[in-house]
Amino acid sequence: MGAGLAGALMAVMLGRRGYRVTLCERRPDPRAAGFVGGRSINLALSCRGITALKCVGLADEVLRDAIRMPGRMMHSPRGELTFQAYSGDANDAINSVSRSLLNLTLLDAADACESVTLNFDCRCVDADLEAPAAIIADAHTGETHRIEGDAVIGADGVFSAVRGRMQRTDRFDYEQRYLEHGYKELVIPPASACGVDPAAHDGFAMPPQALHIWPRGGSMMIALPNADRSFTCTLFWPFEGAGSFADVRGEAQVAAFFREHFADAVPLMPTLLEDFAHNPVGSLVTVRCEPWHRGRVVLVGDAAHAVVPFYGQGINCGFEDCRVLDALLEEHSGDFEPAFAEFSRARKDDADAIADLALDNFVTMRDRVNDPAFLARKRVEHVLQGIDPERFMPLYNLVSFSNMPYAEARARGERVVALAERLVETIGVEATRTLDDSALRARIMHEVATGEMR
Repeated sequence: MGAGLAGALMAVMLGRRGYRVTLCERRPDPRAAGFVGGRSINLALSCRGITALKCVGLADEVLRDAIRMPGRMMHSPRGELTFQAYSGDANDAINSVSRSLLNLTLLDAADACESVTLNFDCRCVDADLEAPAAIIADAHTGETHRIEGDAVIGADGVFSAVRGRMQRTDRFDYEQRYLEHGYKELVIPPASACGVDPAAHDGFAMPPQALHIWPRGGSMMIALPNADRSFTCTLFWPFEGAGSFADVRGEAQVAAFFREHFADAVPLMPTLLEDFAHNPVGSLVTVRCEPWHRGRVVLVGDAAHAVVPFYGQGINCGFEDCRVLDALLEEHSGDFEPAFAEFSRARKDDADAIADLALDNFVTMRDRVNDPAFLARKRVEHVLQGIDPERFMPLYNLVSFSNMPYAEARARGERVVALAERLVETIGVEATRTLDDSALRARIMHEVATGEMR
């Protein structure tokens, strides 16, 4: 159930194993109808997602149009730019990819599998956990019918009907929590459309090899580059209060607010007022539930564990679900029930870990990235990584540039964070930021060698 990103990838994996798969999606076929804009927060594809795509031979195709981003570009209120590398390893980067193009690629791959049938305009409204079966409503007539099978996989998103049926069973835990912030999508067009010299940044209005962030303490705007030389911008503002979506209304207020808080972006956004007026405000929710299975019915992706987007791991986590479940089906020789049970047990702690990390990273992105102590700590982390990447791999690297289970990555990474914070306290924030690379490395190696900092 669900032909979004995780559902479509799961269908490809099952189809290529020879399973007969019926993939049901409530929307029209986007390959004919096109995607609805305004709610398409760009995706930051990294190691976990790429690994899953490699399993079905699609990684190279997807990465062909991706834009490599090895770090953040911070925009101060005065328009000053500061680049912060994600890693001490120049090979590490996240990749900006189009959500819609990725979904189209996966749907085409699913459609190419002879054993996969794609059904659009049919919404899952309920599930029979015993049969198992899905209850489907036709989008045009409203008529319902059952689709029975050997298994049902609920990839039907945050408001999953499959999970809704599970919630009405005994000893099923469920929690959802909304952020007080929402999001709105805006656009920075290619350089030629906003008066910037196209030669300056290869046709982009800003340097494209970075995730751009305008941190403003309690709120922020980000921008990710697209293959067509535009940037997709996303505002993350509170719903209520000063500087919120409820507070900043009307063209005059919006224009004045952006001139004050995002002055360097305003000249690059010729459709700002139109986009702000017409694009909807989306909400941000974290969903946790347990268990993810009932017999031969299982949840994957957002249906099992929706996370906020601030670690760039939503799609990577969903794709990793598919890879792990596919491997467990092979391990259990296609016996769905034990494979689903082990999948649920194996992934729950990891999903909770990345949900917590994503919430914390929102605070980091909007409030901490310009803090001298934070910048000093990140520099120490990169030096530690260079000294011994096996022992001192930073948390961000373990999450974004490895396939280590999220819970283990958090535990190991937080030890490195704690070590880096102690080193900054010992060396001093100012000295940590101003010492040259060799002097700082020597000082850190000395402190670590004493044994007290291990």
